Amino acid sequence: MTSHDILLLTIALCSVLVLVFLIVSKLHFHPMVALLVVSVGVGFSSGLDINKIVTSITDGAGSTLGGVGLQVALGAMIGKILSVSGATDKIASTIIKRSTNRNLPWLMAVVAFIVGIPMFFEVGLIMLLPMVFSVAMKLEKQGNMKGSVYVYIGVPVIAALATMHGMVPPHPGPLTAIAGVKANMGITLIYGIICAVPSLIIAGPVYGKFIAPKMTVRPDKQLLELYVGPSVSDEASNYAAATAEKPVSAATSFIVALLPMLMMLVDAIVKTMFKQAVWLNIITGFIGSPVIALLIGLLVGMIFLGYGRGADTKKLQSELGSSLKPIAGILLIIAGGGAFAKVLTNANVGEAITHLSAGINFSPIAIGWLIAALLSVSTGSATVGIVGATGLLAPLAVADPSINRELLVVAIGSGSLFFNYANHAGFWLVKESFGMSMGETFKTITIIQSIIGVVGLVMALLLSLLPHF
Repeated sequence: MTSHDILLLTIALCSVLVLVFLIVSKLHFHPMVALLVVSVGVGFSSGLDINKIVTSITDGAGSTLGGVGLQVALGAMIGKILSVSGATDKIASTIIKRSTNRNLPWLMAVVAFIVGIPMFFEVGLIMLLPMVFSVAMKLEKQGNMKGSVYVYIGVPVIAALATMHGMVPPHPGPLTAIAGVKANMGITLIYGIICAVPSLIIAGPVYGKFIAPKMTVRPDKQLLELYVGPSVSDEASNYAAATAEKPVSAATSFIVALLPMLMMLVDAIVKTMFKQAVWLNIITGFIGSPVIALLIGLLVGMIFLGYGRGADTKKLQSELGSSLKPIAGILLIIAGGGAFAKVLTNANVGEAITHLSAGINFSPIAIGWLIAALLSVSTGSATVGIVGATGLLAPLAVADPSINRELLVVAIGSGSLFFNYANHAGFWLVKESFGMSMGETFKTITIIQSIIGVVGLVMALLLSLLPHF
């Protein structure tokens, strides 16, 4: 390493510290603004000329949104149409129809796993709260369980949604990391699911069974009355008013929810096992590309959950449009992260990291996890954790072919989930929804996501010992 490499690494380290300070201090900068300010600071301190700084920021933000923005938007629309059509409730009802008290937590985890494929953690939890409360109240009336039945049923849902949100595309965090390190979407999806399953099992049904008897959590009475009523939300009821004669079927609900993921998986399998089938690779490569897969999934949902059931087309348009509002802030943070990453790249910080790594026998997968965890814990944003870690490690991942980029994405995503506490929005959503104290919330979502983060890292490190796809 040269003295210039040391200077660049110092600048990179200081940029992360300044980023954290701007967000968590009394200044309370919006993450996007903080990322842009830090990007400018890195540009000047590393010796980039003014024009290079400006073009780095605009190119970085634009290229990142170009790769991720459409996918996030389409995923949000699919989630919305599943919600308002009652398809989400149908999926849940089908899975838990013939369940027992013992396997209910496992089935709830499966429901949340499926629902969580296209949805953000907060959106998925809000959608599933009526079902969680309804099932828990039935168990509560039976009176044969010790502790909190709401924790017993709720923990698996929280674990599954959080796991999908951080580790499995097409969620925006993993998509950002995939774009940054130039990973393969289909292979990342396979690795993400492999790592997600043990993570959500341990953090969900297993931990829920352990912690529920030790807690007495019960949601506020008014909140229970609000959520436990019709099997679908008022919004879904309004949307489906004109389609009462054609209720959504379980088969249709599962097809719309799973179709994009299945097309991406097929593409990954074909590219791995049928490399010589040129035309098959072209076809699956097209329909399995994230934007096209999500677009096809959305169109199928619009046809079978909307037009085919006689839905009001203006209402459908309005619902899909409203799904984009909640993701605007996330997209802007992602854009800021792309700008930050581009400035770091043009400042040759990546080369300095490459020189450093040549003399350190430490897994880049573990480094990516640690950086994402530290940023997420300190800033209260898993997205900031992912984009920050991706920006710092992307040059190294691209330069070193021995690094498994797909597992690096999974590790960064699982690191961003670690230790969700009071500066995370999800912490407060769980606290207020279940009527928990700060300590009780810590015992649930904070411990749950910490378990997910650690198990995700362990799984990624174990898989890295195997040959690459």
